[in-house]
Amino acid sequence: MASPALDRQTTDLLRELAPRVLSAVVRRYRDFAAGEDAVQEALLAAARQWPQTGLPANPGGWLAQVASRRMTDQIRREIARRRREAVAMEGDVQVVSPSDDLDALAGRDDTLNLLFMCCHPALTSSSAIALTLRAVGGLTTAEIASAFLVPEATMAQRISRAKQSIRASGAPFEAPDATERGERLRSVLHVLYLIFNEGYAASAGPVLQRADLAIEAIRLARAVRALLPDDGEVAGLLALMLLTDARRSARTGPDGELISLAEQDRGLWDATAIAEGVALVETSLARGAVGPYQLQAAIAAVHDEAGRAEDTDWPQILALYGLLERMADNPMVRLNHAVALAMAQGPRAGLERLAELEGDKRLAGHYRLAAVRAHLLEMAGDRDEAIGAYRTASALTASAPEQRYLLARAARLAGT
Repeated sequence: MASPALDRQTTDLLRELAPRVLSAVVRRYRDFAAGEDAVQEALLAAARQWPQTGLPANPGGWLAQVASRRMTDQIRREIARRRREAVAMEGDVQVVSPSDDLDALAGRDDTLNLLFMCCHPALTSSSAIALTLRAVGGLTTAEIASAFLVPEATMAQRISRAKQSIRASGAPFEAPDATERGERLRSVLHVLYLIFNEGYAASAGPVLQRADLAIEAIRLARAVRALLPDDGEVAGLLALMLLTDARRSARTGPDGELISLAEQDRGLWDATAIAEGVALVETSLARGAVGPYQLQAAIAAVHDEAGRAEDTDWPQILALYGLLERMADNPMVRLNHAVALAMAQGPRAGLERLAELEGDKRLAGHYRLAAVRAHLLEMAGDRDEAIGAYRTASALTASAPEQRYLLARAARLAGT
């Protein structure tokens, strides 16, 4: 007989607790790779048992105790294998029953320290980001692979190697000093950006948005900004998240269907979040040095400040994308630049720019390339080609709301 499924509230709780429990286990046992595996086993145990037994009085403590038992079992197996207790017991590791201090550690919010630890200089930038998305963001390997535009098997190997590198480095679990923060900041911000993106538009599954991920990314971005209040790119990233998340309530209809930006009820947008985001953009840009997140936030601000879709200042957005494209070699930026070009100068200009992206291997097989082509073809009046492109895009995405939206666009053009 199958176990009852976890409800959404419990799933969200597990996602929230996982980084805290991992922090507690790593602090105690000083082994990130084994600790991450033990916490994953504890989460699976909770998914099996809690629907039947009910939520424990101290969920974080329960997870920490289960993960600790897994770690203790592993250490004992290592002792038996080596037959030398001193080798397996070096450092602060103690083979004892889990005690109250682990419960206390699990109650601490060390997520920010865990975030910086995962972005260790011993790792490549891509490996650090992938590891942090798994350990801190709670994303699955498949979701991370989608964000990186690589096969899932490739990403699984990358995460495994990253964990082993952390283990080999012997990195202590503690807050990094100012120099270390500077070395790791770029990766930290990229991690938060990708976590937020997965929350804003889920790469797969039945729902368009995962508010829990977006909210957690915003919370962590606020924590990083509290640590580095004068960093313009930190402020820019937080502003970008706030300005984008402000549209969340208007992005889906009553049945969860996707509503495009041009068709959204802007009265549903969060005015408080927009005001905070715009203020952050203005403050960070006034400092002089401008980075990619600040430019993206400025673009989001132009969208959010338009009372109607037709009031959008597309020439300004086009200029900002031009600056951003010169600053960052990112295929999605180039794709969005093509859209802005179409909106400012006409669909044919956008389609010509889009043709230049056909050879970019990073976009090969990505649904967004086909979806943008379909939209621009529709704008240009090429109905039959647009229908084909919408159907191609729908077949390439793993997001059910995206699929339905793209197929609906094709059906509308076909008159069916």
